[in-house]
Amino acid sequence: MERRISMRLPGVDVTMEERKSKTNYIIQAVSHALDLLEQFRDDVDELGVTELSRRLKLHKNNVFRLLATLESRNYIQQNPLTGNYRLGLKNLELGQTMIRQMGLLRQARPILEQLSGCNNETAYIAVLKESYVVYMDVVESRHAVRVVPRIGAWLPAHCTAAGKVQLAYLLETGTDLPLPDPLPSCTGSTIVDRDELIRQLRTVAERGYAVDDEEKDAGVRCVSAPIRDYTAKVIGAVSISGPVSRLCDKRLNSELIPQIKHAAAEISRRLGYRFGNGFGTAV
Repeated sequence: MERRISMRLPGVDVTMEERKSKTNYIIQAVSHALDLLEQFRDDVDELGVTELSRRLKLHKNNVFRLLATLESRNYIQQNPLTGNYRLGLKNLELGQTMIRQMGLLRQARPILEQLSGCNNETAYIAVLKESYVVYMDVVESRHAVRVVPRIGAWLPAHCTAAGKVQLAYLLETGTDLPLPDPLPSCTGSTIVDRDELIRQLRTVAERGYAVDDEEKDAGVRCVSAPIRDYTAKVIGAVSISGPVSRLCDKRLNSELIPQIKHAAAEISRRLGYRFGNGFGTAV
């Protein structure tokens, strides 16, 4: 007789074999619903049933049932003018709840406001997710011409300052870099050679900051420094972005780099990090 091992869940008794992988417990319909919600990303505001069916590789009837279920819970709403679907307000509600609950953003917000206030450039927090950085919070510049990363936007890590400063930490700790092959090019300045990128990441680790010099968007520069938690792990990055015309070399070196390193140090301190002599140490 096969021995059965209890996981102490009421009414659930599973075998040792079943415990080996949580994939055994995935509910396909829930997975499809989440896949559907994730189609509304970046610049995608609305999608119709046909397009969703094509993207998800599901029959239109299945897509319609998913939409109807999500709409009943306010995760999806239908535009009465176009008949297409868009995200509902429930997503915003959950997102705001997550932001309030995240210690990083609670501690970082006042520092972001101070940082943007003293240099009048856009300041933001970004975290690494696989081969992308995700923008979590932003304080805008008051300049008419400014760079404003959208909260929730996903950008390639290898060509952003916030991404490179976090990739540098992974490289320093011997962690495999989550980079696509080949590296996609966004501008003529994007580093697409993996060896060249690794050389730059080693320099980033030594300096404690990274610069995006028109690598993601032409005409835009960015400088970023790593944020550590109480375990000394890099959990995000704080950044300043602006047009090249304002973020010149002289200003970067004399003003913005010291500011961004100080801001990263202060957020890290608030998260319990005590500075040593390694990567990300404030000077």
